[in-house]
Amino acid sequence: MTTSAHSSRPSSPVSRPLGVAAIGYAFMGKAHSNAWRNVASFFDVPAIEQKVLVGRDGTQVAEAAAKYGWAESATDWRAVIERDDIDIVDICAPGWMHAEIAIAALAAGKHVLVEKPLANTIAEAEAMTAAAAEARARGVLSMIGFNYRRVPALALARELIAEGRLGTVRHVHAAYLQDWLSEAESPMTWRLRKETAGSGALGDIASHAIDQVQHLTGQTVTEVTGTLRTFVTQRPGPGGAEKVTVDDAAWATLGMTGNISASVEASRVATGQKNSLKLEIYGSLGSLTFDLENLNELNFLDARLPVREQGFRRILVNEPEHPYLEAWWPQGHIIGWEHTFTHQIRDFLLAIRDGSQPSPSFDDGLQIQRVLTAVEESAKNRSTVTAVKASTRRCVPPGEKDDPDDLCAALPGLVSGG
Repeated sequence: MTTSAHSSRPSSPVSRPLGVAAIGYAFMGKAHSNAWRNVASFFDVPAIEQKVLVGRDGTQVAEAAAKYGWAESATDWRAVIERDDIDIVDICAPGWMHAEIAIAALAAGKHVLVEKPLANTIAEAEAMTAAAAEARARGVLSMIGFNYRRVPALALARELIAEGRLGTVRHVHAAYLQDWLSEAESPMTWRLRKETAGSGALGDIASHAIDQVQHLTGQTVTEVTGTLRTFVTQRPGPGGAEKVTVDDAAWATLGMTGNISASVEASRVATGQKNSLKLEIYGSLGSLTFDLENLNELNFLDARLPVREQGFRRILVNEPEHPYLEAWWPQGHIIGWEHTFTHQIRDFLLAIRDGSQPSPSFDDGLQIQRVLTAVEESAKNRSTVTAVKASTRRCVPPGEKDDPDDLCAALPGLVSGG
C-alpha cells in the first residue's frame, strides 16, 4: 500500500471486520485494549479484530498482546501501518511519538485515534491537524482521546447546560489532583522529562480539565494567566539523581467566550488525592458539581426552586435514559473509569461507519495545545497570554517541506498582552 498522502485510500472495507493496531502497551495501551476487547459485547458497532499490539520491547509486548487479546505483537510500527489488514491505528505511545506515527498512519489511509494531549508542541500538533484535514478529504478519519467526555455524568452535565438548566453560565472551577509523585523518592520516569513528556501535570491532567471546561460550556478559552511549580526538582534514576524538567503542578485563570471566567488547577503532588477531577459550574439559574472519584454521581442545584427548597441534589447517573448507559447494567449498578474508553471506541467506530467527523477532532486537540502553551508562556513571562485564531497559512506535514525544523513556525497562535 502506498504511503503518499495524495494517492492513499481509506482502508475500511465492509466485507470483513476492521483490523486494529494499537501502538503502546503500558498504562494507556492496557486501558485501550480493554475497550477494544469489550466494545462489541455491549454496543452495536462495526465488527473489529484486534490484529496487532506494537511496542519497543519484543518480549514484553508479546506478553501484553497475549494477555490483552491481540492476535499478534510487533516492534516496528512503520511496517504495521503498511499492512493491508490494518484499518485503524490507535496511538497509546508517549506524546513525543504522536506526530510521526499519526501523520504516517493517516498518509497510509488508516483511521487514527491518538491519546491526549495531541502532541508535545504546537508545531507537531499543527502538522497532525493538517495531515488529518488532508486525510479527511479522502474519507480517512481521526480523533483525539479525551475520554472524560464519555463519563455518563459529565455527558449528562453537558446536556443540562445546553438545555439552559443553569441559565447563563458565569464561572467554572476545575481541579484535577493526584498524589503519585508526592514522595520525593518516587523514581524518575519519561513523564518527568520535557523532551519526552512535553510538560508535567499541565499536559498530563490539566489538559483534561481544560477540555472539560470548554466542552461542558460550549465556549472557548481566549485568555490565560498561568503559574507552574516543580516542588521536587530531582528524582532517583537508574544512574543516580536526575533533574526533573517539567512541572509538578499548574494553575491557570481563563477568560472565555460567552463572558465566562474559569479557574483550573492540576497537581501530581496533592497528597491524599488519588485521581480527583472536580468540576463546578455556576450559572444564573443553577449549578452543577462533579468529582471523578464518584463518577456515577452528578450534583445539581436548581435555583428556580423556592429558597426554602434549594440545595444540591445527587443524581445517580446509571439509568438507561442517561448517556451510554442503555448498554450496561440494570439501574443502580454502577460503572467505572474503564468504561469511558469503551464509550470512546464506540463513538469512534460509529463515526467510521457513518462517515461522520469524530469528536474531539485533531483541531480540538490543537486548540487545547495552544491553551497549554499559553499557560507555559504566561508562567514563564509572568504575563497574560491571549489565544488568537491561527494564521491561514497551510501547515505542511514532515516530508513535504525543505526545512522540517521550520515546521509551521509561522503559526504561533499566541500573542503576549497585559
